[in-house]
Formats: sequence, C-alpha cells, structure tokens
Amino acid sequence: MHRNSPRLPGTSWLGANFWSRAGGPLMWRGYQPHVVDEELAVLKAHGLNLTRSFFYWPDFMPAPDRVDEELCAHYADFLDRHQAHGLRTVPTFIVGHMSGENWDPVWRNGRDLYTDVWMVGRQAWFAKEMTRRFKDHPAVAAWLVTNEMPIYGARETATPETVSAWSEAMVNAVRAAGATQPVSLGDGAWGLENSGHDNGFRLRHSAEVCDFLGPHVYRMEDDPVRQHHAAAWACELSSTFGLPVVLEEFGVSSDFVSGANAAHYYRQVLHNSLLAGATGWVAWNNTDYDDLAHQPPYLHHAFEMHFGLTDRHGRAKPQLLEMRRFGELLDRIDAPRVRRADSDTALVVTSYLDTLYPFTRAEDRAAAHTVLRQAWVSARLADAPPALTRESEGLAEGARLYLVPSVKQLLSPTWYQLEERARAGATVYVSYSPGSHDEQRGPWYAHLDELFGVQHQLEYGLVNPIEDEEVEFTLTRPFGTLAEGAVLRFRAAGDANWRVFLPVVPTDAEVLAEDARGRPALLLRRVGEGSVVLCTYPIEQMAAATPHVNPEDTSTLYDALAAHAGVRRPVSVADPRVAVDRLVHEDGRQFVFLVSQTRTELTVKPSLAEGGSLRTLDGTPADQLPLPPYGVFVLEWHPLTTPLMPTESTTTDRS
Repeated sequence: MHRNSPRLPGTSWLGANFWSRAGGPLMWRGYQPHVVDEELAVLKAHGLNLTRSFFYWPDFMPAPDRVDEELCAHYADFLDRHQAHGLRTVPTFIVGHMSGENWDPVWRNGRDLYTDVWMVGRQAWFAKEMTRRFKDHPAVAAWLVTNEMPIYGARETATPETVSAWSEAMVNAVRAAGATQPVSLGDGAWGLENSGHDNGFRLRHSAEVCDFLGPHVYRMEDDPVRQHHAAAWACELSSTFGLPVVLEEFGVSSDFVSGANAAHYYRQVLHNSLLAGATGWVAWNNTDYDDLAHQPPYLHHAFEMHFGLTDRHGRAKPQLLEMRRFGELLDRIDAPRVRRADSDTALVVTSYLDTLYPFTRAEDRAAAHTVLRQAWVSARLADAPPALTRESEGLAEGARLYLVPSVKQLLSPTWYQLEERARAGATVYVSYSPGSHDEQRGPWYAHLDELFGVQHQLEYGLVNPIEDEEVEFTLTRPFGTLAEGAVLRFRAAGDANWRVFLPVVPTDAEVLAEDARGRPALLLRRVGEGSVVLCTYPIEQMAAATPHVNPEDTSTLYDALAAHAGVRRPVSVADPRVAVDRLVHEDGRQFVFLVSQTRTELTVKPSLAEGGSLRTLDGTPADQLPLPPYGVFVLEWHPLTTPLMPTESTTTDRS
C-alpha cells in the first residue's frame, strides 16, 4: 500500500516560530532590528532555513479599516533581513491567540469571528491588505491564516458550516490579493479527523481549500514511546488527506525537561515525523524570554518563557543542535526527493473516529483515537509500519495484513469487505472491544460468528471481566515468528468496560493460543486464499491505558502476524525497542532508519530478508551498529534489485 508523503516544492522547511526576545508578541512596537538580525543569524548558522512570523493583530490593525503603516515598515525590514541571511518566513495573519492568552483588537467589541459577516469581512480585508503589501517579497515562503483559531474563536459558533465558510473566505482573500505561495489555516490540524474532538474544523474541508496541513503538537503522555510518536501520529493522520504535512509547532519548555532530555525529545520527534510523512518542521520557538517576565503572557505563564532553541543571550540550547544535525541529514538524503516506502500493512481507522453518527457518543471517538495510536506504535516497533486506511474514505486494497485493533464499531459493509480482503489472500486481524462505556456496550460486528468461525457466549448487558492482573496467551501451535508454547503477556488495565474478554467456542476456526484458564485467546479461520485472526482480548485498548508499557507484547504478536501474512520487511531488527522504516529516493536509493526507544545503549544487528547490503551514509559496511540512548542511525540499503519509485505530485500550488 502507498503511504502518502507529498512534498512542498523546493527545500524542506526546517525552522522556528519567531518572536524576538526584544518584545515577544509586542516586538513590533519597539522593533529592534539589530537584535532581530542577531537572532536570525544564529538560526541560519545552525542550518535553519525558515521562520514562522506573526502579525500581532491588535497592533497591526488598530482600526477596522486601517493597518499600522509603521509596523508594516518594521515587517518589511524583517523580511529584508531574512533575505540577507538566506532565510524565508511564513507570515500569520489573525494572531489573537498566543502562548496562553487571547488578545482582541480594541474595536472588536465581542463580535463573533465566524458568524458576524462584518467581522469575517474585516479579517479577510486584513489578510488581503497584508498579502498585497508583501506577496512579491522573495522571503515570503507561504501564508497562514491564523494562530490556533480553535482556541481563539468562539466554540459555540464553531460549527462545520461556519468554520468552512470562514476558512474559504480567508483563503480566497489571500488568493484575491495575488499571492502565489502556499496557504494554510494555522489551526493546528486539530479537527475531528485527527482527534475525535468536534471543534468545527474538518480536515477534509481544509484539504480542499489549503495547500498543506500543519499539526501543532504538545502532548503530555504517560509512556515514553507514545510521547516520542505523538507528533508523528498527528502527521500520519494528517497525511491521509493527500496534502503535504508541515509539523508547524512542536517543542518543549526547559522548565519541564532537562537539556539532555530536550535533545532526545527533539531527535525523536524530528525523525519519527519524517517517517510519518512530514515535509517541514517549525519548532516552538526561536528564543527564551527571561527579560519579559513582567509582560503577558509570560507574567502568568512562566514556563512559556523557555521554549526557545536559544537562551535569552542567543546561545544554542541542546534542541537547536539536534535541529542542526537533522538538517544535515535532510541534505545528505536529499529530502525533497524522497518518499516513504510502500507498506504491506494497513491500519484500519474506524469511521467512528471522524464521523458523527446518530446516537453515538464522544467517548467512542476518544477511545478509537487512543487505541489506534497505540496500535500504530506497536506496528512500528514490529518493523511493519502501517499505511492508514480511513473507513470513511473507503477501505483501501493492496495490503497483505489489515489491523483492526480493539474495535467496537465499524460500518456493517466494512465487515464484509474485510472478509473479502481475506478471501483474496490477505490476513485480517481483529481484536475485541465492547467499547468504553455501558451504552449499547458490546461488539457492533455485522456477522461476528460467521466472520471468525466461532459461537460467542456473551450475555446481554453484561461483560466478562478479566480475572487476572496479567493476561497470558500460550501458543498451541506455531504461528508466524512464534513457536508452539510461546507465551505473550499483557497487563490488564482500564475500567470495567475495558478489562474484559470475549468468550467464544470455535466452530470453523482453529485455536492459535489459549489464555491461562484454557479459553481461546487467538483464533484463525481460513478464508479463501487468506485468513481472519480474532483476538478475544482488547490488548491494544489495555496497553493504551497502561503507563510506561511500550514496547509490550502486542508488537511481538504483530511481528508474528506480519510473518504469517507475508508482509515484506526487507530490513528489520529483532529487538522491539528499535523501530525500522525506510525512505526511497527518486533515483532508487533506499535509506533505512533505526530509531531506538530505550534510554540504554544498544548494539543491533539488522536482518536482511531480501539480501543485499547495508552501508552507512559514508559508505562503510554496516553489520553490528551501536545505538546510543534514544538514538537514530540512518543507513543505505543496497538491494539486489531496485524498486520502482511510486508516482506522486510534488506540488500543491494552486495558483
């Protein structure tokens, strides 16, 4: 299956969101060009090529029909200094929210940003005026409509209809002013399809009017591996809409993390998001603001002072050094001309995540998001990084392995489509879940017994609780990479709706594994040329509810499923603490990424299922490789045959 990774034309963006340490959001009032010049020089010296900049709305638009010309002159100087340093920038228009505070122009007077026609018109006018002034400057790389509008706009009026109309009006204003650069919303890509949370924004619509999507990610997790993949997961979900994905905001406050841990967090985010389809990276943010402690938002959000890539004196912090090293890697692999390798594994994204069906609950969407992310991480640790197939867009063909983890709900026809995929030769894996609440609790499967070759033994309104703190699966026969007698262990976790199993009696299925009480835990039904595998425990759901759990035995099971399904994994590592993935260059070169998920140093020996050889980017043969804590190693694989490169457009410029 194809994994989307379209690129913006030209150089991969690597940059920082920019406020000068001389003023922060108020920098334009007392603009200090020499300080800005120093700040830009430091970014350029560390390999960055871009900033994201902001028209602080209350200052730039002091009246509904006027922009501040003095501040526009400051911004013009700002652009000239970018050009002098070989940098570009992405201006952001409606900056009413920033770093823990909302700011209104004095003339807004509470008028609604989405539904008040006059107010929408004033926003569009401002975007058009600023575009008209700066559209021809070579330092302008793209445009963003807002900064995190879901936080700034009124939630009660943010319906899909009003947000879509507002979005079109704003993007059309930029185009009407003559802009030819890419445009996006700056909303954080927090729409329903990425989060399960209905804030009125729809990525489907954004993909129709924008040129790229830009996730903003500041997750607080309870598992290091999920934390390292949080931004990548947002990029992966965003990539399903076919547009380039820019990780528009990510970062850490030095108040929350040590320097060494900040460095490895940046390392993980950058490399994992690259492998998840990101085409640009814009860190939050360029500098620290210790000298602005008495100025909002830093007055009341002290931790916001220390997200910088540099300290208050312009000295590089460890995370900036990671950005520089990542930029060097992007140059070495010629990143604008690489694509993600195709995958034989598909992760089915239930449409109950991204579609509001009648008489369903928000908890269904939240649970689906949590479980899918955990399953995606487990598949990556099994060196079977999956393509996502959204049920709402139609179940994709071409995978050898379909993962349907801990799912309560799919549309009725999808269950039959999955059986047909198995009949045609694929392996379909489904793990049970009755959901995350007690309303219509149970599996919404179209033909459970027939699909899996079992008779379920459920009692109406009741669930079957797991009796043990740890669930054990013992293999009753060899399966994939698992030998007969192999034992898989899973922590029982979650509330009374999650710590449950599905009691079944096999009819047309073979038992692959039993639990500690002799009940079927894994079953396989042969279907045509393929097979359907049922797991009677919600193992992904339980793992998602468990702190500090990864890697856990779901990745071991996925490894066995991949082997059974014939998933092609030309390069792999036996240790589940190391994830392996590939990028393919237009000229046929293949780059192999080994990403460690442990704080201990490892020595790994990659396996080559299809032969060939591995070499470092310097050309040295690679056999056993040292991986530092949370380290990344990039190799070049020389296969025996060169694969064809997937065809994909490199531009989304709609001018």
